[in-house]
Amino acid sequence: MPGYDWISFTTDYGLSDGFVAACHGVVARLAPQVRVIDVTHSVAPGDVPRGAAVLAQTVPHLPPAVHVAVVDPGVGTARRGIAARTPGGLLVGPDNGLLPWAADALGGLEAVVELANPEWFAPDVSRTFHGRDVFAPVAARLARGAPLTDAGPPVDATKLVRLPDPVVAVGDGWLEAEVLTIDRFGNVQLAAPGEALDGLGPTLRVGGVRAVRGGTFAEASPGGLIVYSDSSGRAAVAVNGGRAAVVLSVTPGDVVRINSTK
Repeated sequence: MPGYDWISFTTDYGLSDGFVAACHGVVARLAPQVRVIDVTHSVAPGDVPRGAAVLAQTVPHLPPAVHVAVVDPGVGTARRGIAARTPGGLLVGPDNGLLPWAADALGGLEAVVELANPEWFAPDVSRTFHGRDVFAPVAARLARGAPLTDAGPPVDATKLVRLPDPVVAVGDGWLEAEVLTIDRFGNVQLAAPGEALDGLGPTLRVGGVRAVRGGTFAEASPGGLIVYSDSSGRAAVAVNGGRAAVVLSVTPGDVVRINSTK
């Protein structure tokens, strides 16, 4: 069975410890010909929605791969480890809502298995480091071409844990949407698609703060707010030369209201 030349890796491990290197080492030992793309290891600890959003927005731009994601506050509990096949690649990680958005972005779930074959794991599995001892060796074997069905028994895809749908509401001249992510520049990405901005005028108020519609940050005055469709096709708010998350005092999960003004 053909395998994959690439594994992508998304975690909340950070880079100040050896966690990422240990996982890379497992892959290198088991599948030395496979290359690894690090998506990010800076997801806030345990922030499953942030990890899910970053993964889903990134995987469509990667080559066909085994995509490993580990943001896993329930590690060592009864939560399942899973692997899933999609038209655009395989996904490996915990069944805690981290993977389904990425599966949707890759064309939908075709098959899911529970990771239950101990021969695919490390000889001694730590209860707190499944990234190294379960998910990395499983991903390496799948990248080498091992059948998905050898990893464990099938799982009903409709029974996977899914994150709740974020809040989005659109009315005549207004939009309310949940903050999905905030990037390192302080730009506020909303759950609404960029097309939801089409019904709004050129001048706006965002949470009571004046803003303009535009396509580039420079279309706002220095320090001014701009509402735009971002590179992932989501409605977003930025500040020209500043941090919109600070100006609006929002965090992921908050709901932002945008109103047209005359």
